Amino acid sequence: MLTLALLLDGALGEPRWLWSRAPHPAVLMGRGIEALDRRLNRGSARRAKGILALALHLALWGGAGWAVAAIPDAGVLEVAAAAILLAQRSLADHVAAVATALRRALPEGRAAVAMIVGRDTAAMDEAQVARAAIESAAENLSDGVVAPAFWFAVGGLPALAAYKALNTADSTIGYLTPRHAAFGWAAARLDDVANWIPARLTAALILLLHRAPWRGVAAEAHRHRSPNAGWPEAAAARALGVAVSGPRSYGGVEENHPFVNPEGARSIGPAEVDRAVALLWRVWWALVALSVPVSALRLL
Repeated sequence: MLTLALLLDGALGEPRWLWSRAPHPAVLMGRGIEALDRRLNRGSARRAKGILALALHLALWGGAGWAVAAIPDAGVLEVAAAAILLAQRSLADHVAAVATALRRALPEGRAAVAMIVGRDTAAMDEAQVARAAIESAAENLSDGVVAPAFWFAVGGLPALAAYKALNTADSTIGYLTPRHAAFGWAAARLDDVANWIPARLTAALILLLHRAPWRGVAAEAHRHRSPNAGWPEAAAARALGVAVSGPRSYGGVEENHPFVNPEGARSIGPAEVDRAVALLWRVWWALVALSVPVSALRLL
């Protein structure tokens, strides 16, 4: 099922004709956690309320995954559900769109990268647009492809659905803002735990497939603000021979982040973004190849 789900997602991605007519499960997950946020994130004991909200959220989506998997002879349905919760084709298409737009005009590149990053894009130069696209590609390769495949391999559709619900919750409420620092604490911490192995697995696959040097990856990953995102970003930077991260702006506030792989090229553009897309597909093919023996082990 994992092999078929990876192939189905890689071939079809997220068809516009379908998701323009029905809400994507990730959209429903986001709406659900937002409703719990509005309902429970008030008054005292917000951390406890956040734990309760997350437990309800995971139980709902993990239970939905279990219900689908429990249907007799529902292998095709389970494969389709898993493919929907993977994001390889969608990620590759969005990153490739940045390179295409950047070749046309810098403002178009800024608009395209704004679709996949949360930082300010209005004043970015070409190199900053390219770096942002590469960072997003690396981080989302782990969160949107490797981690879902890993959890499906571990626990089938229930584990995959619960992981996606958790990752959506972290993206919605897992921030150190006055409103969410306490309420989103459980989502942020549990998401860190759930992504610990996949992030390092992603980095290992990138480095092995590109014969890139391992030296310094761990040190740079540990300097990242996230305990996990630094691993695929540092690995991708070495595989592509570019410097990523560096200064950026969020909500008009400049943040002076250090460069990852600082000796790498900094004057980069659409060609390097294209190479990042090729990296995404190379890792995806490795996952497909790895899923075959994993599936055989599960059958045995």
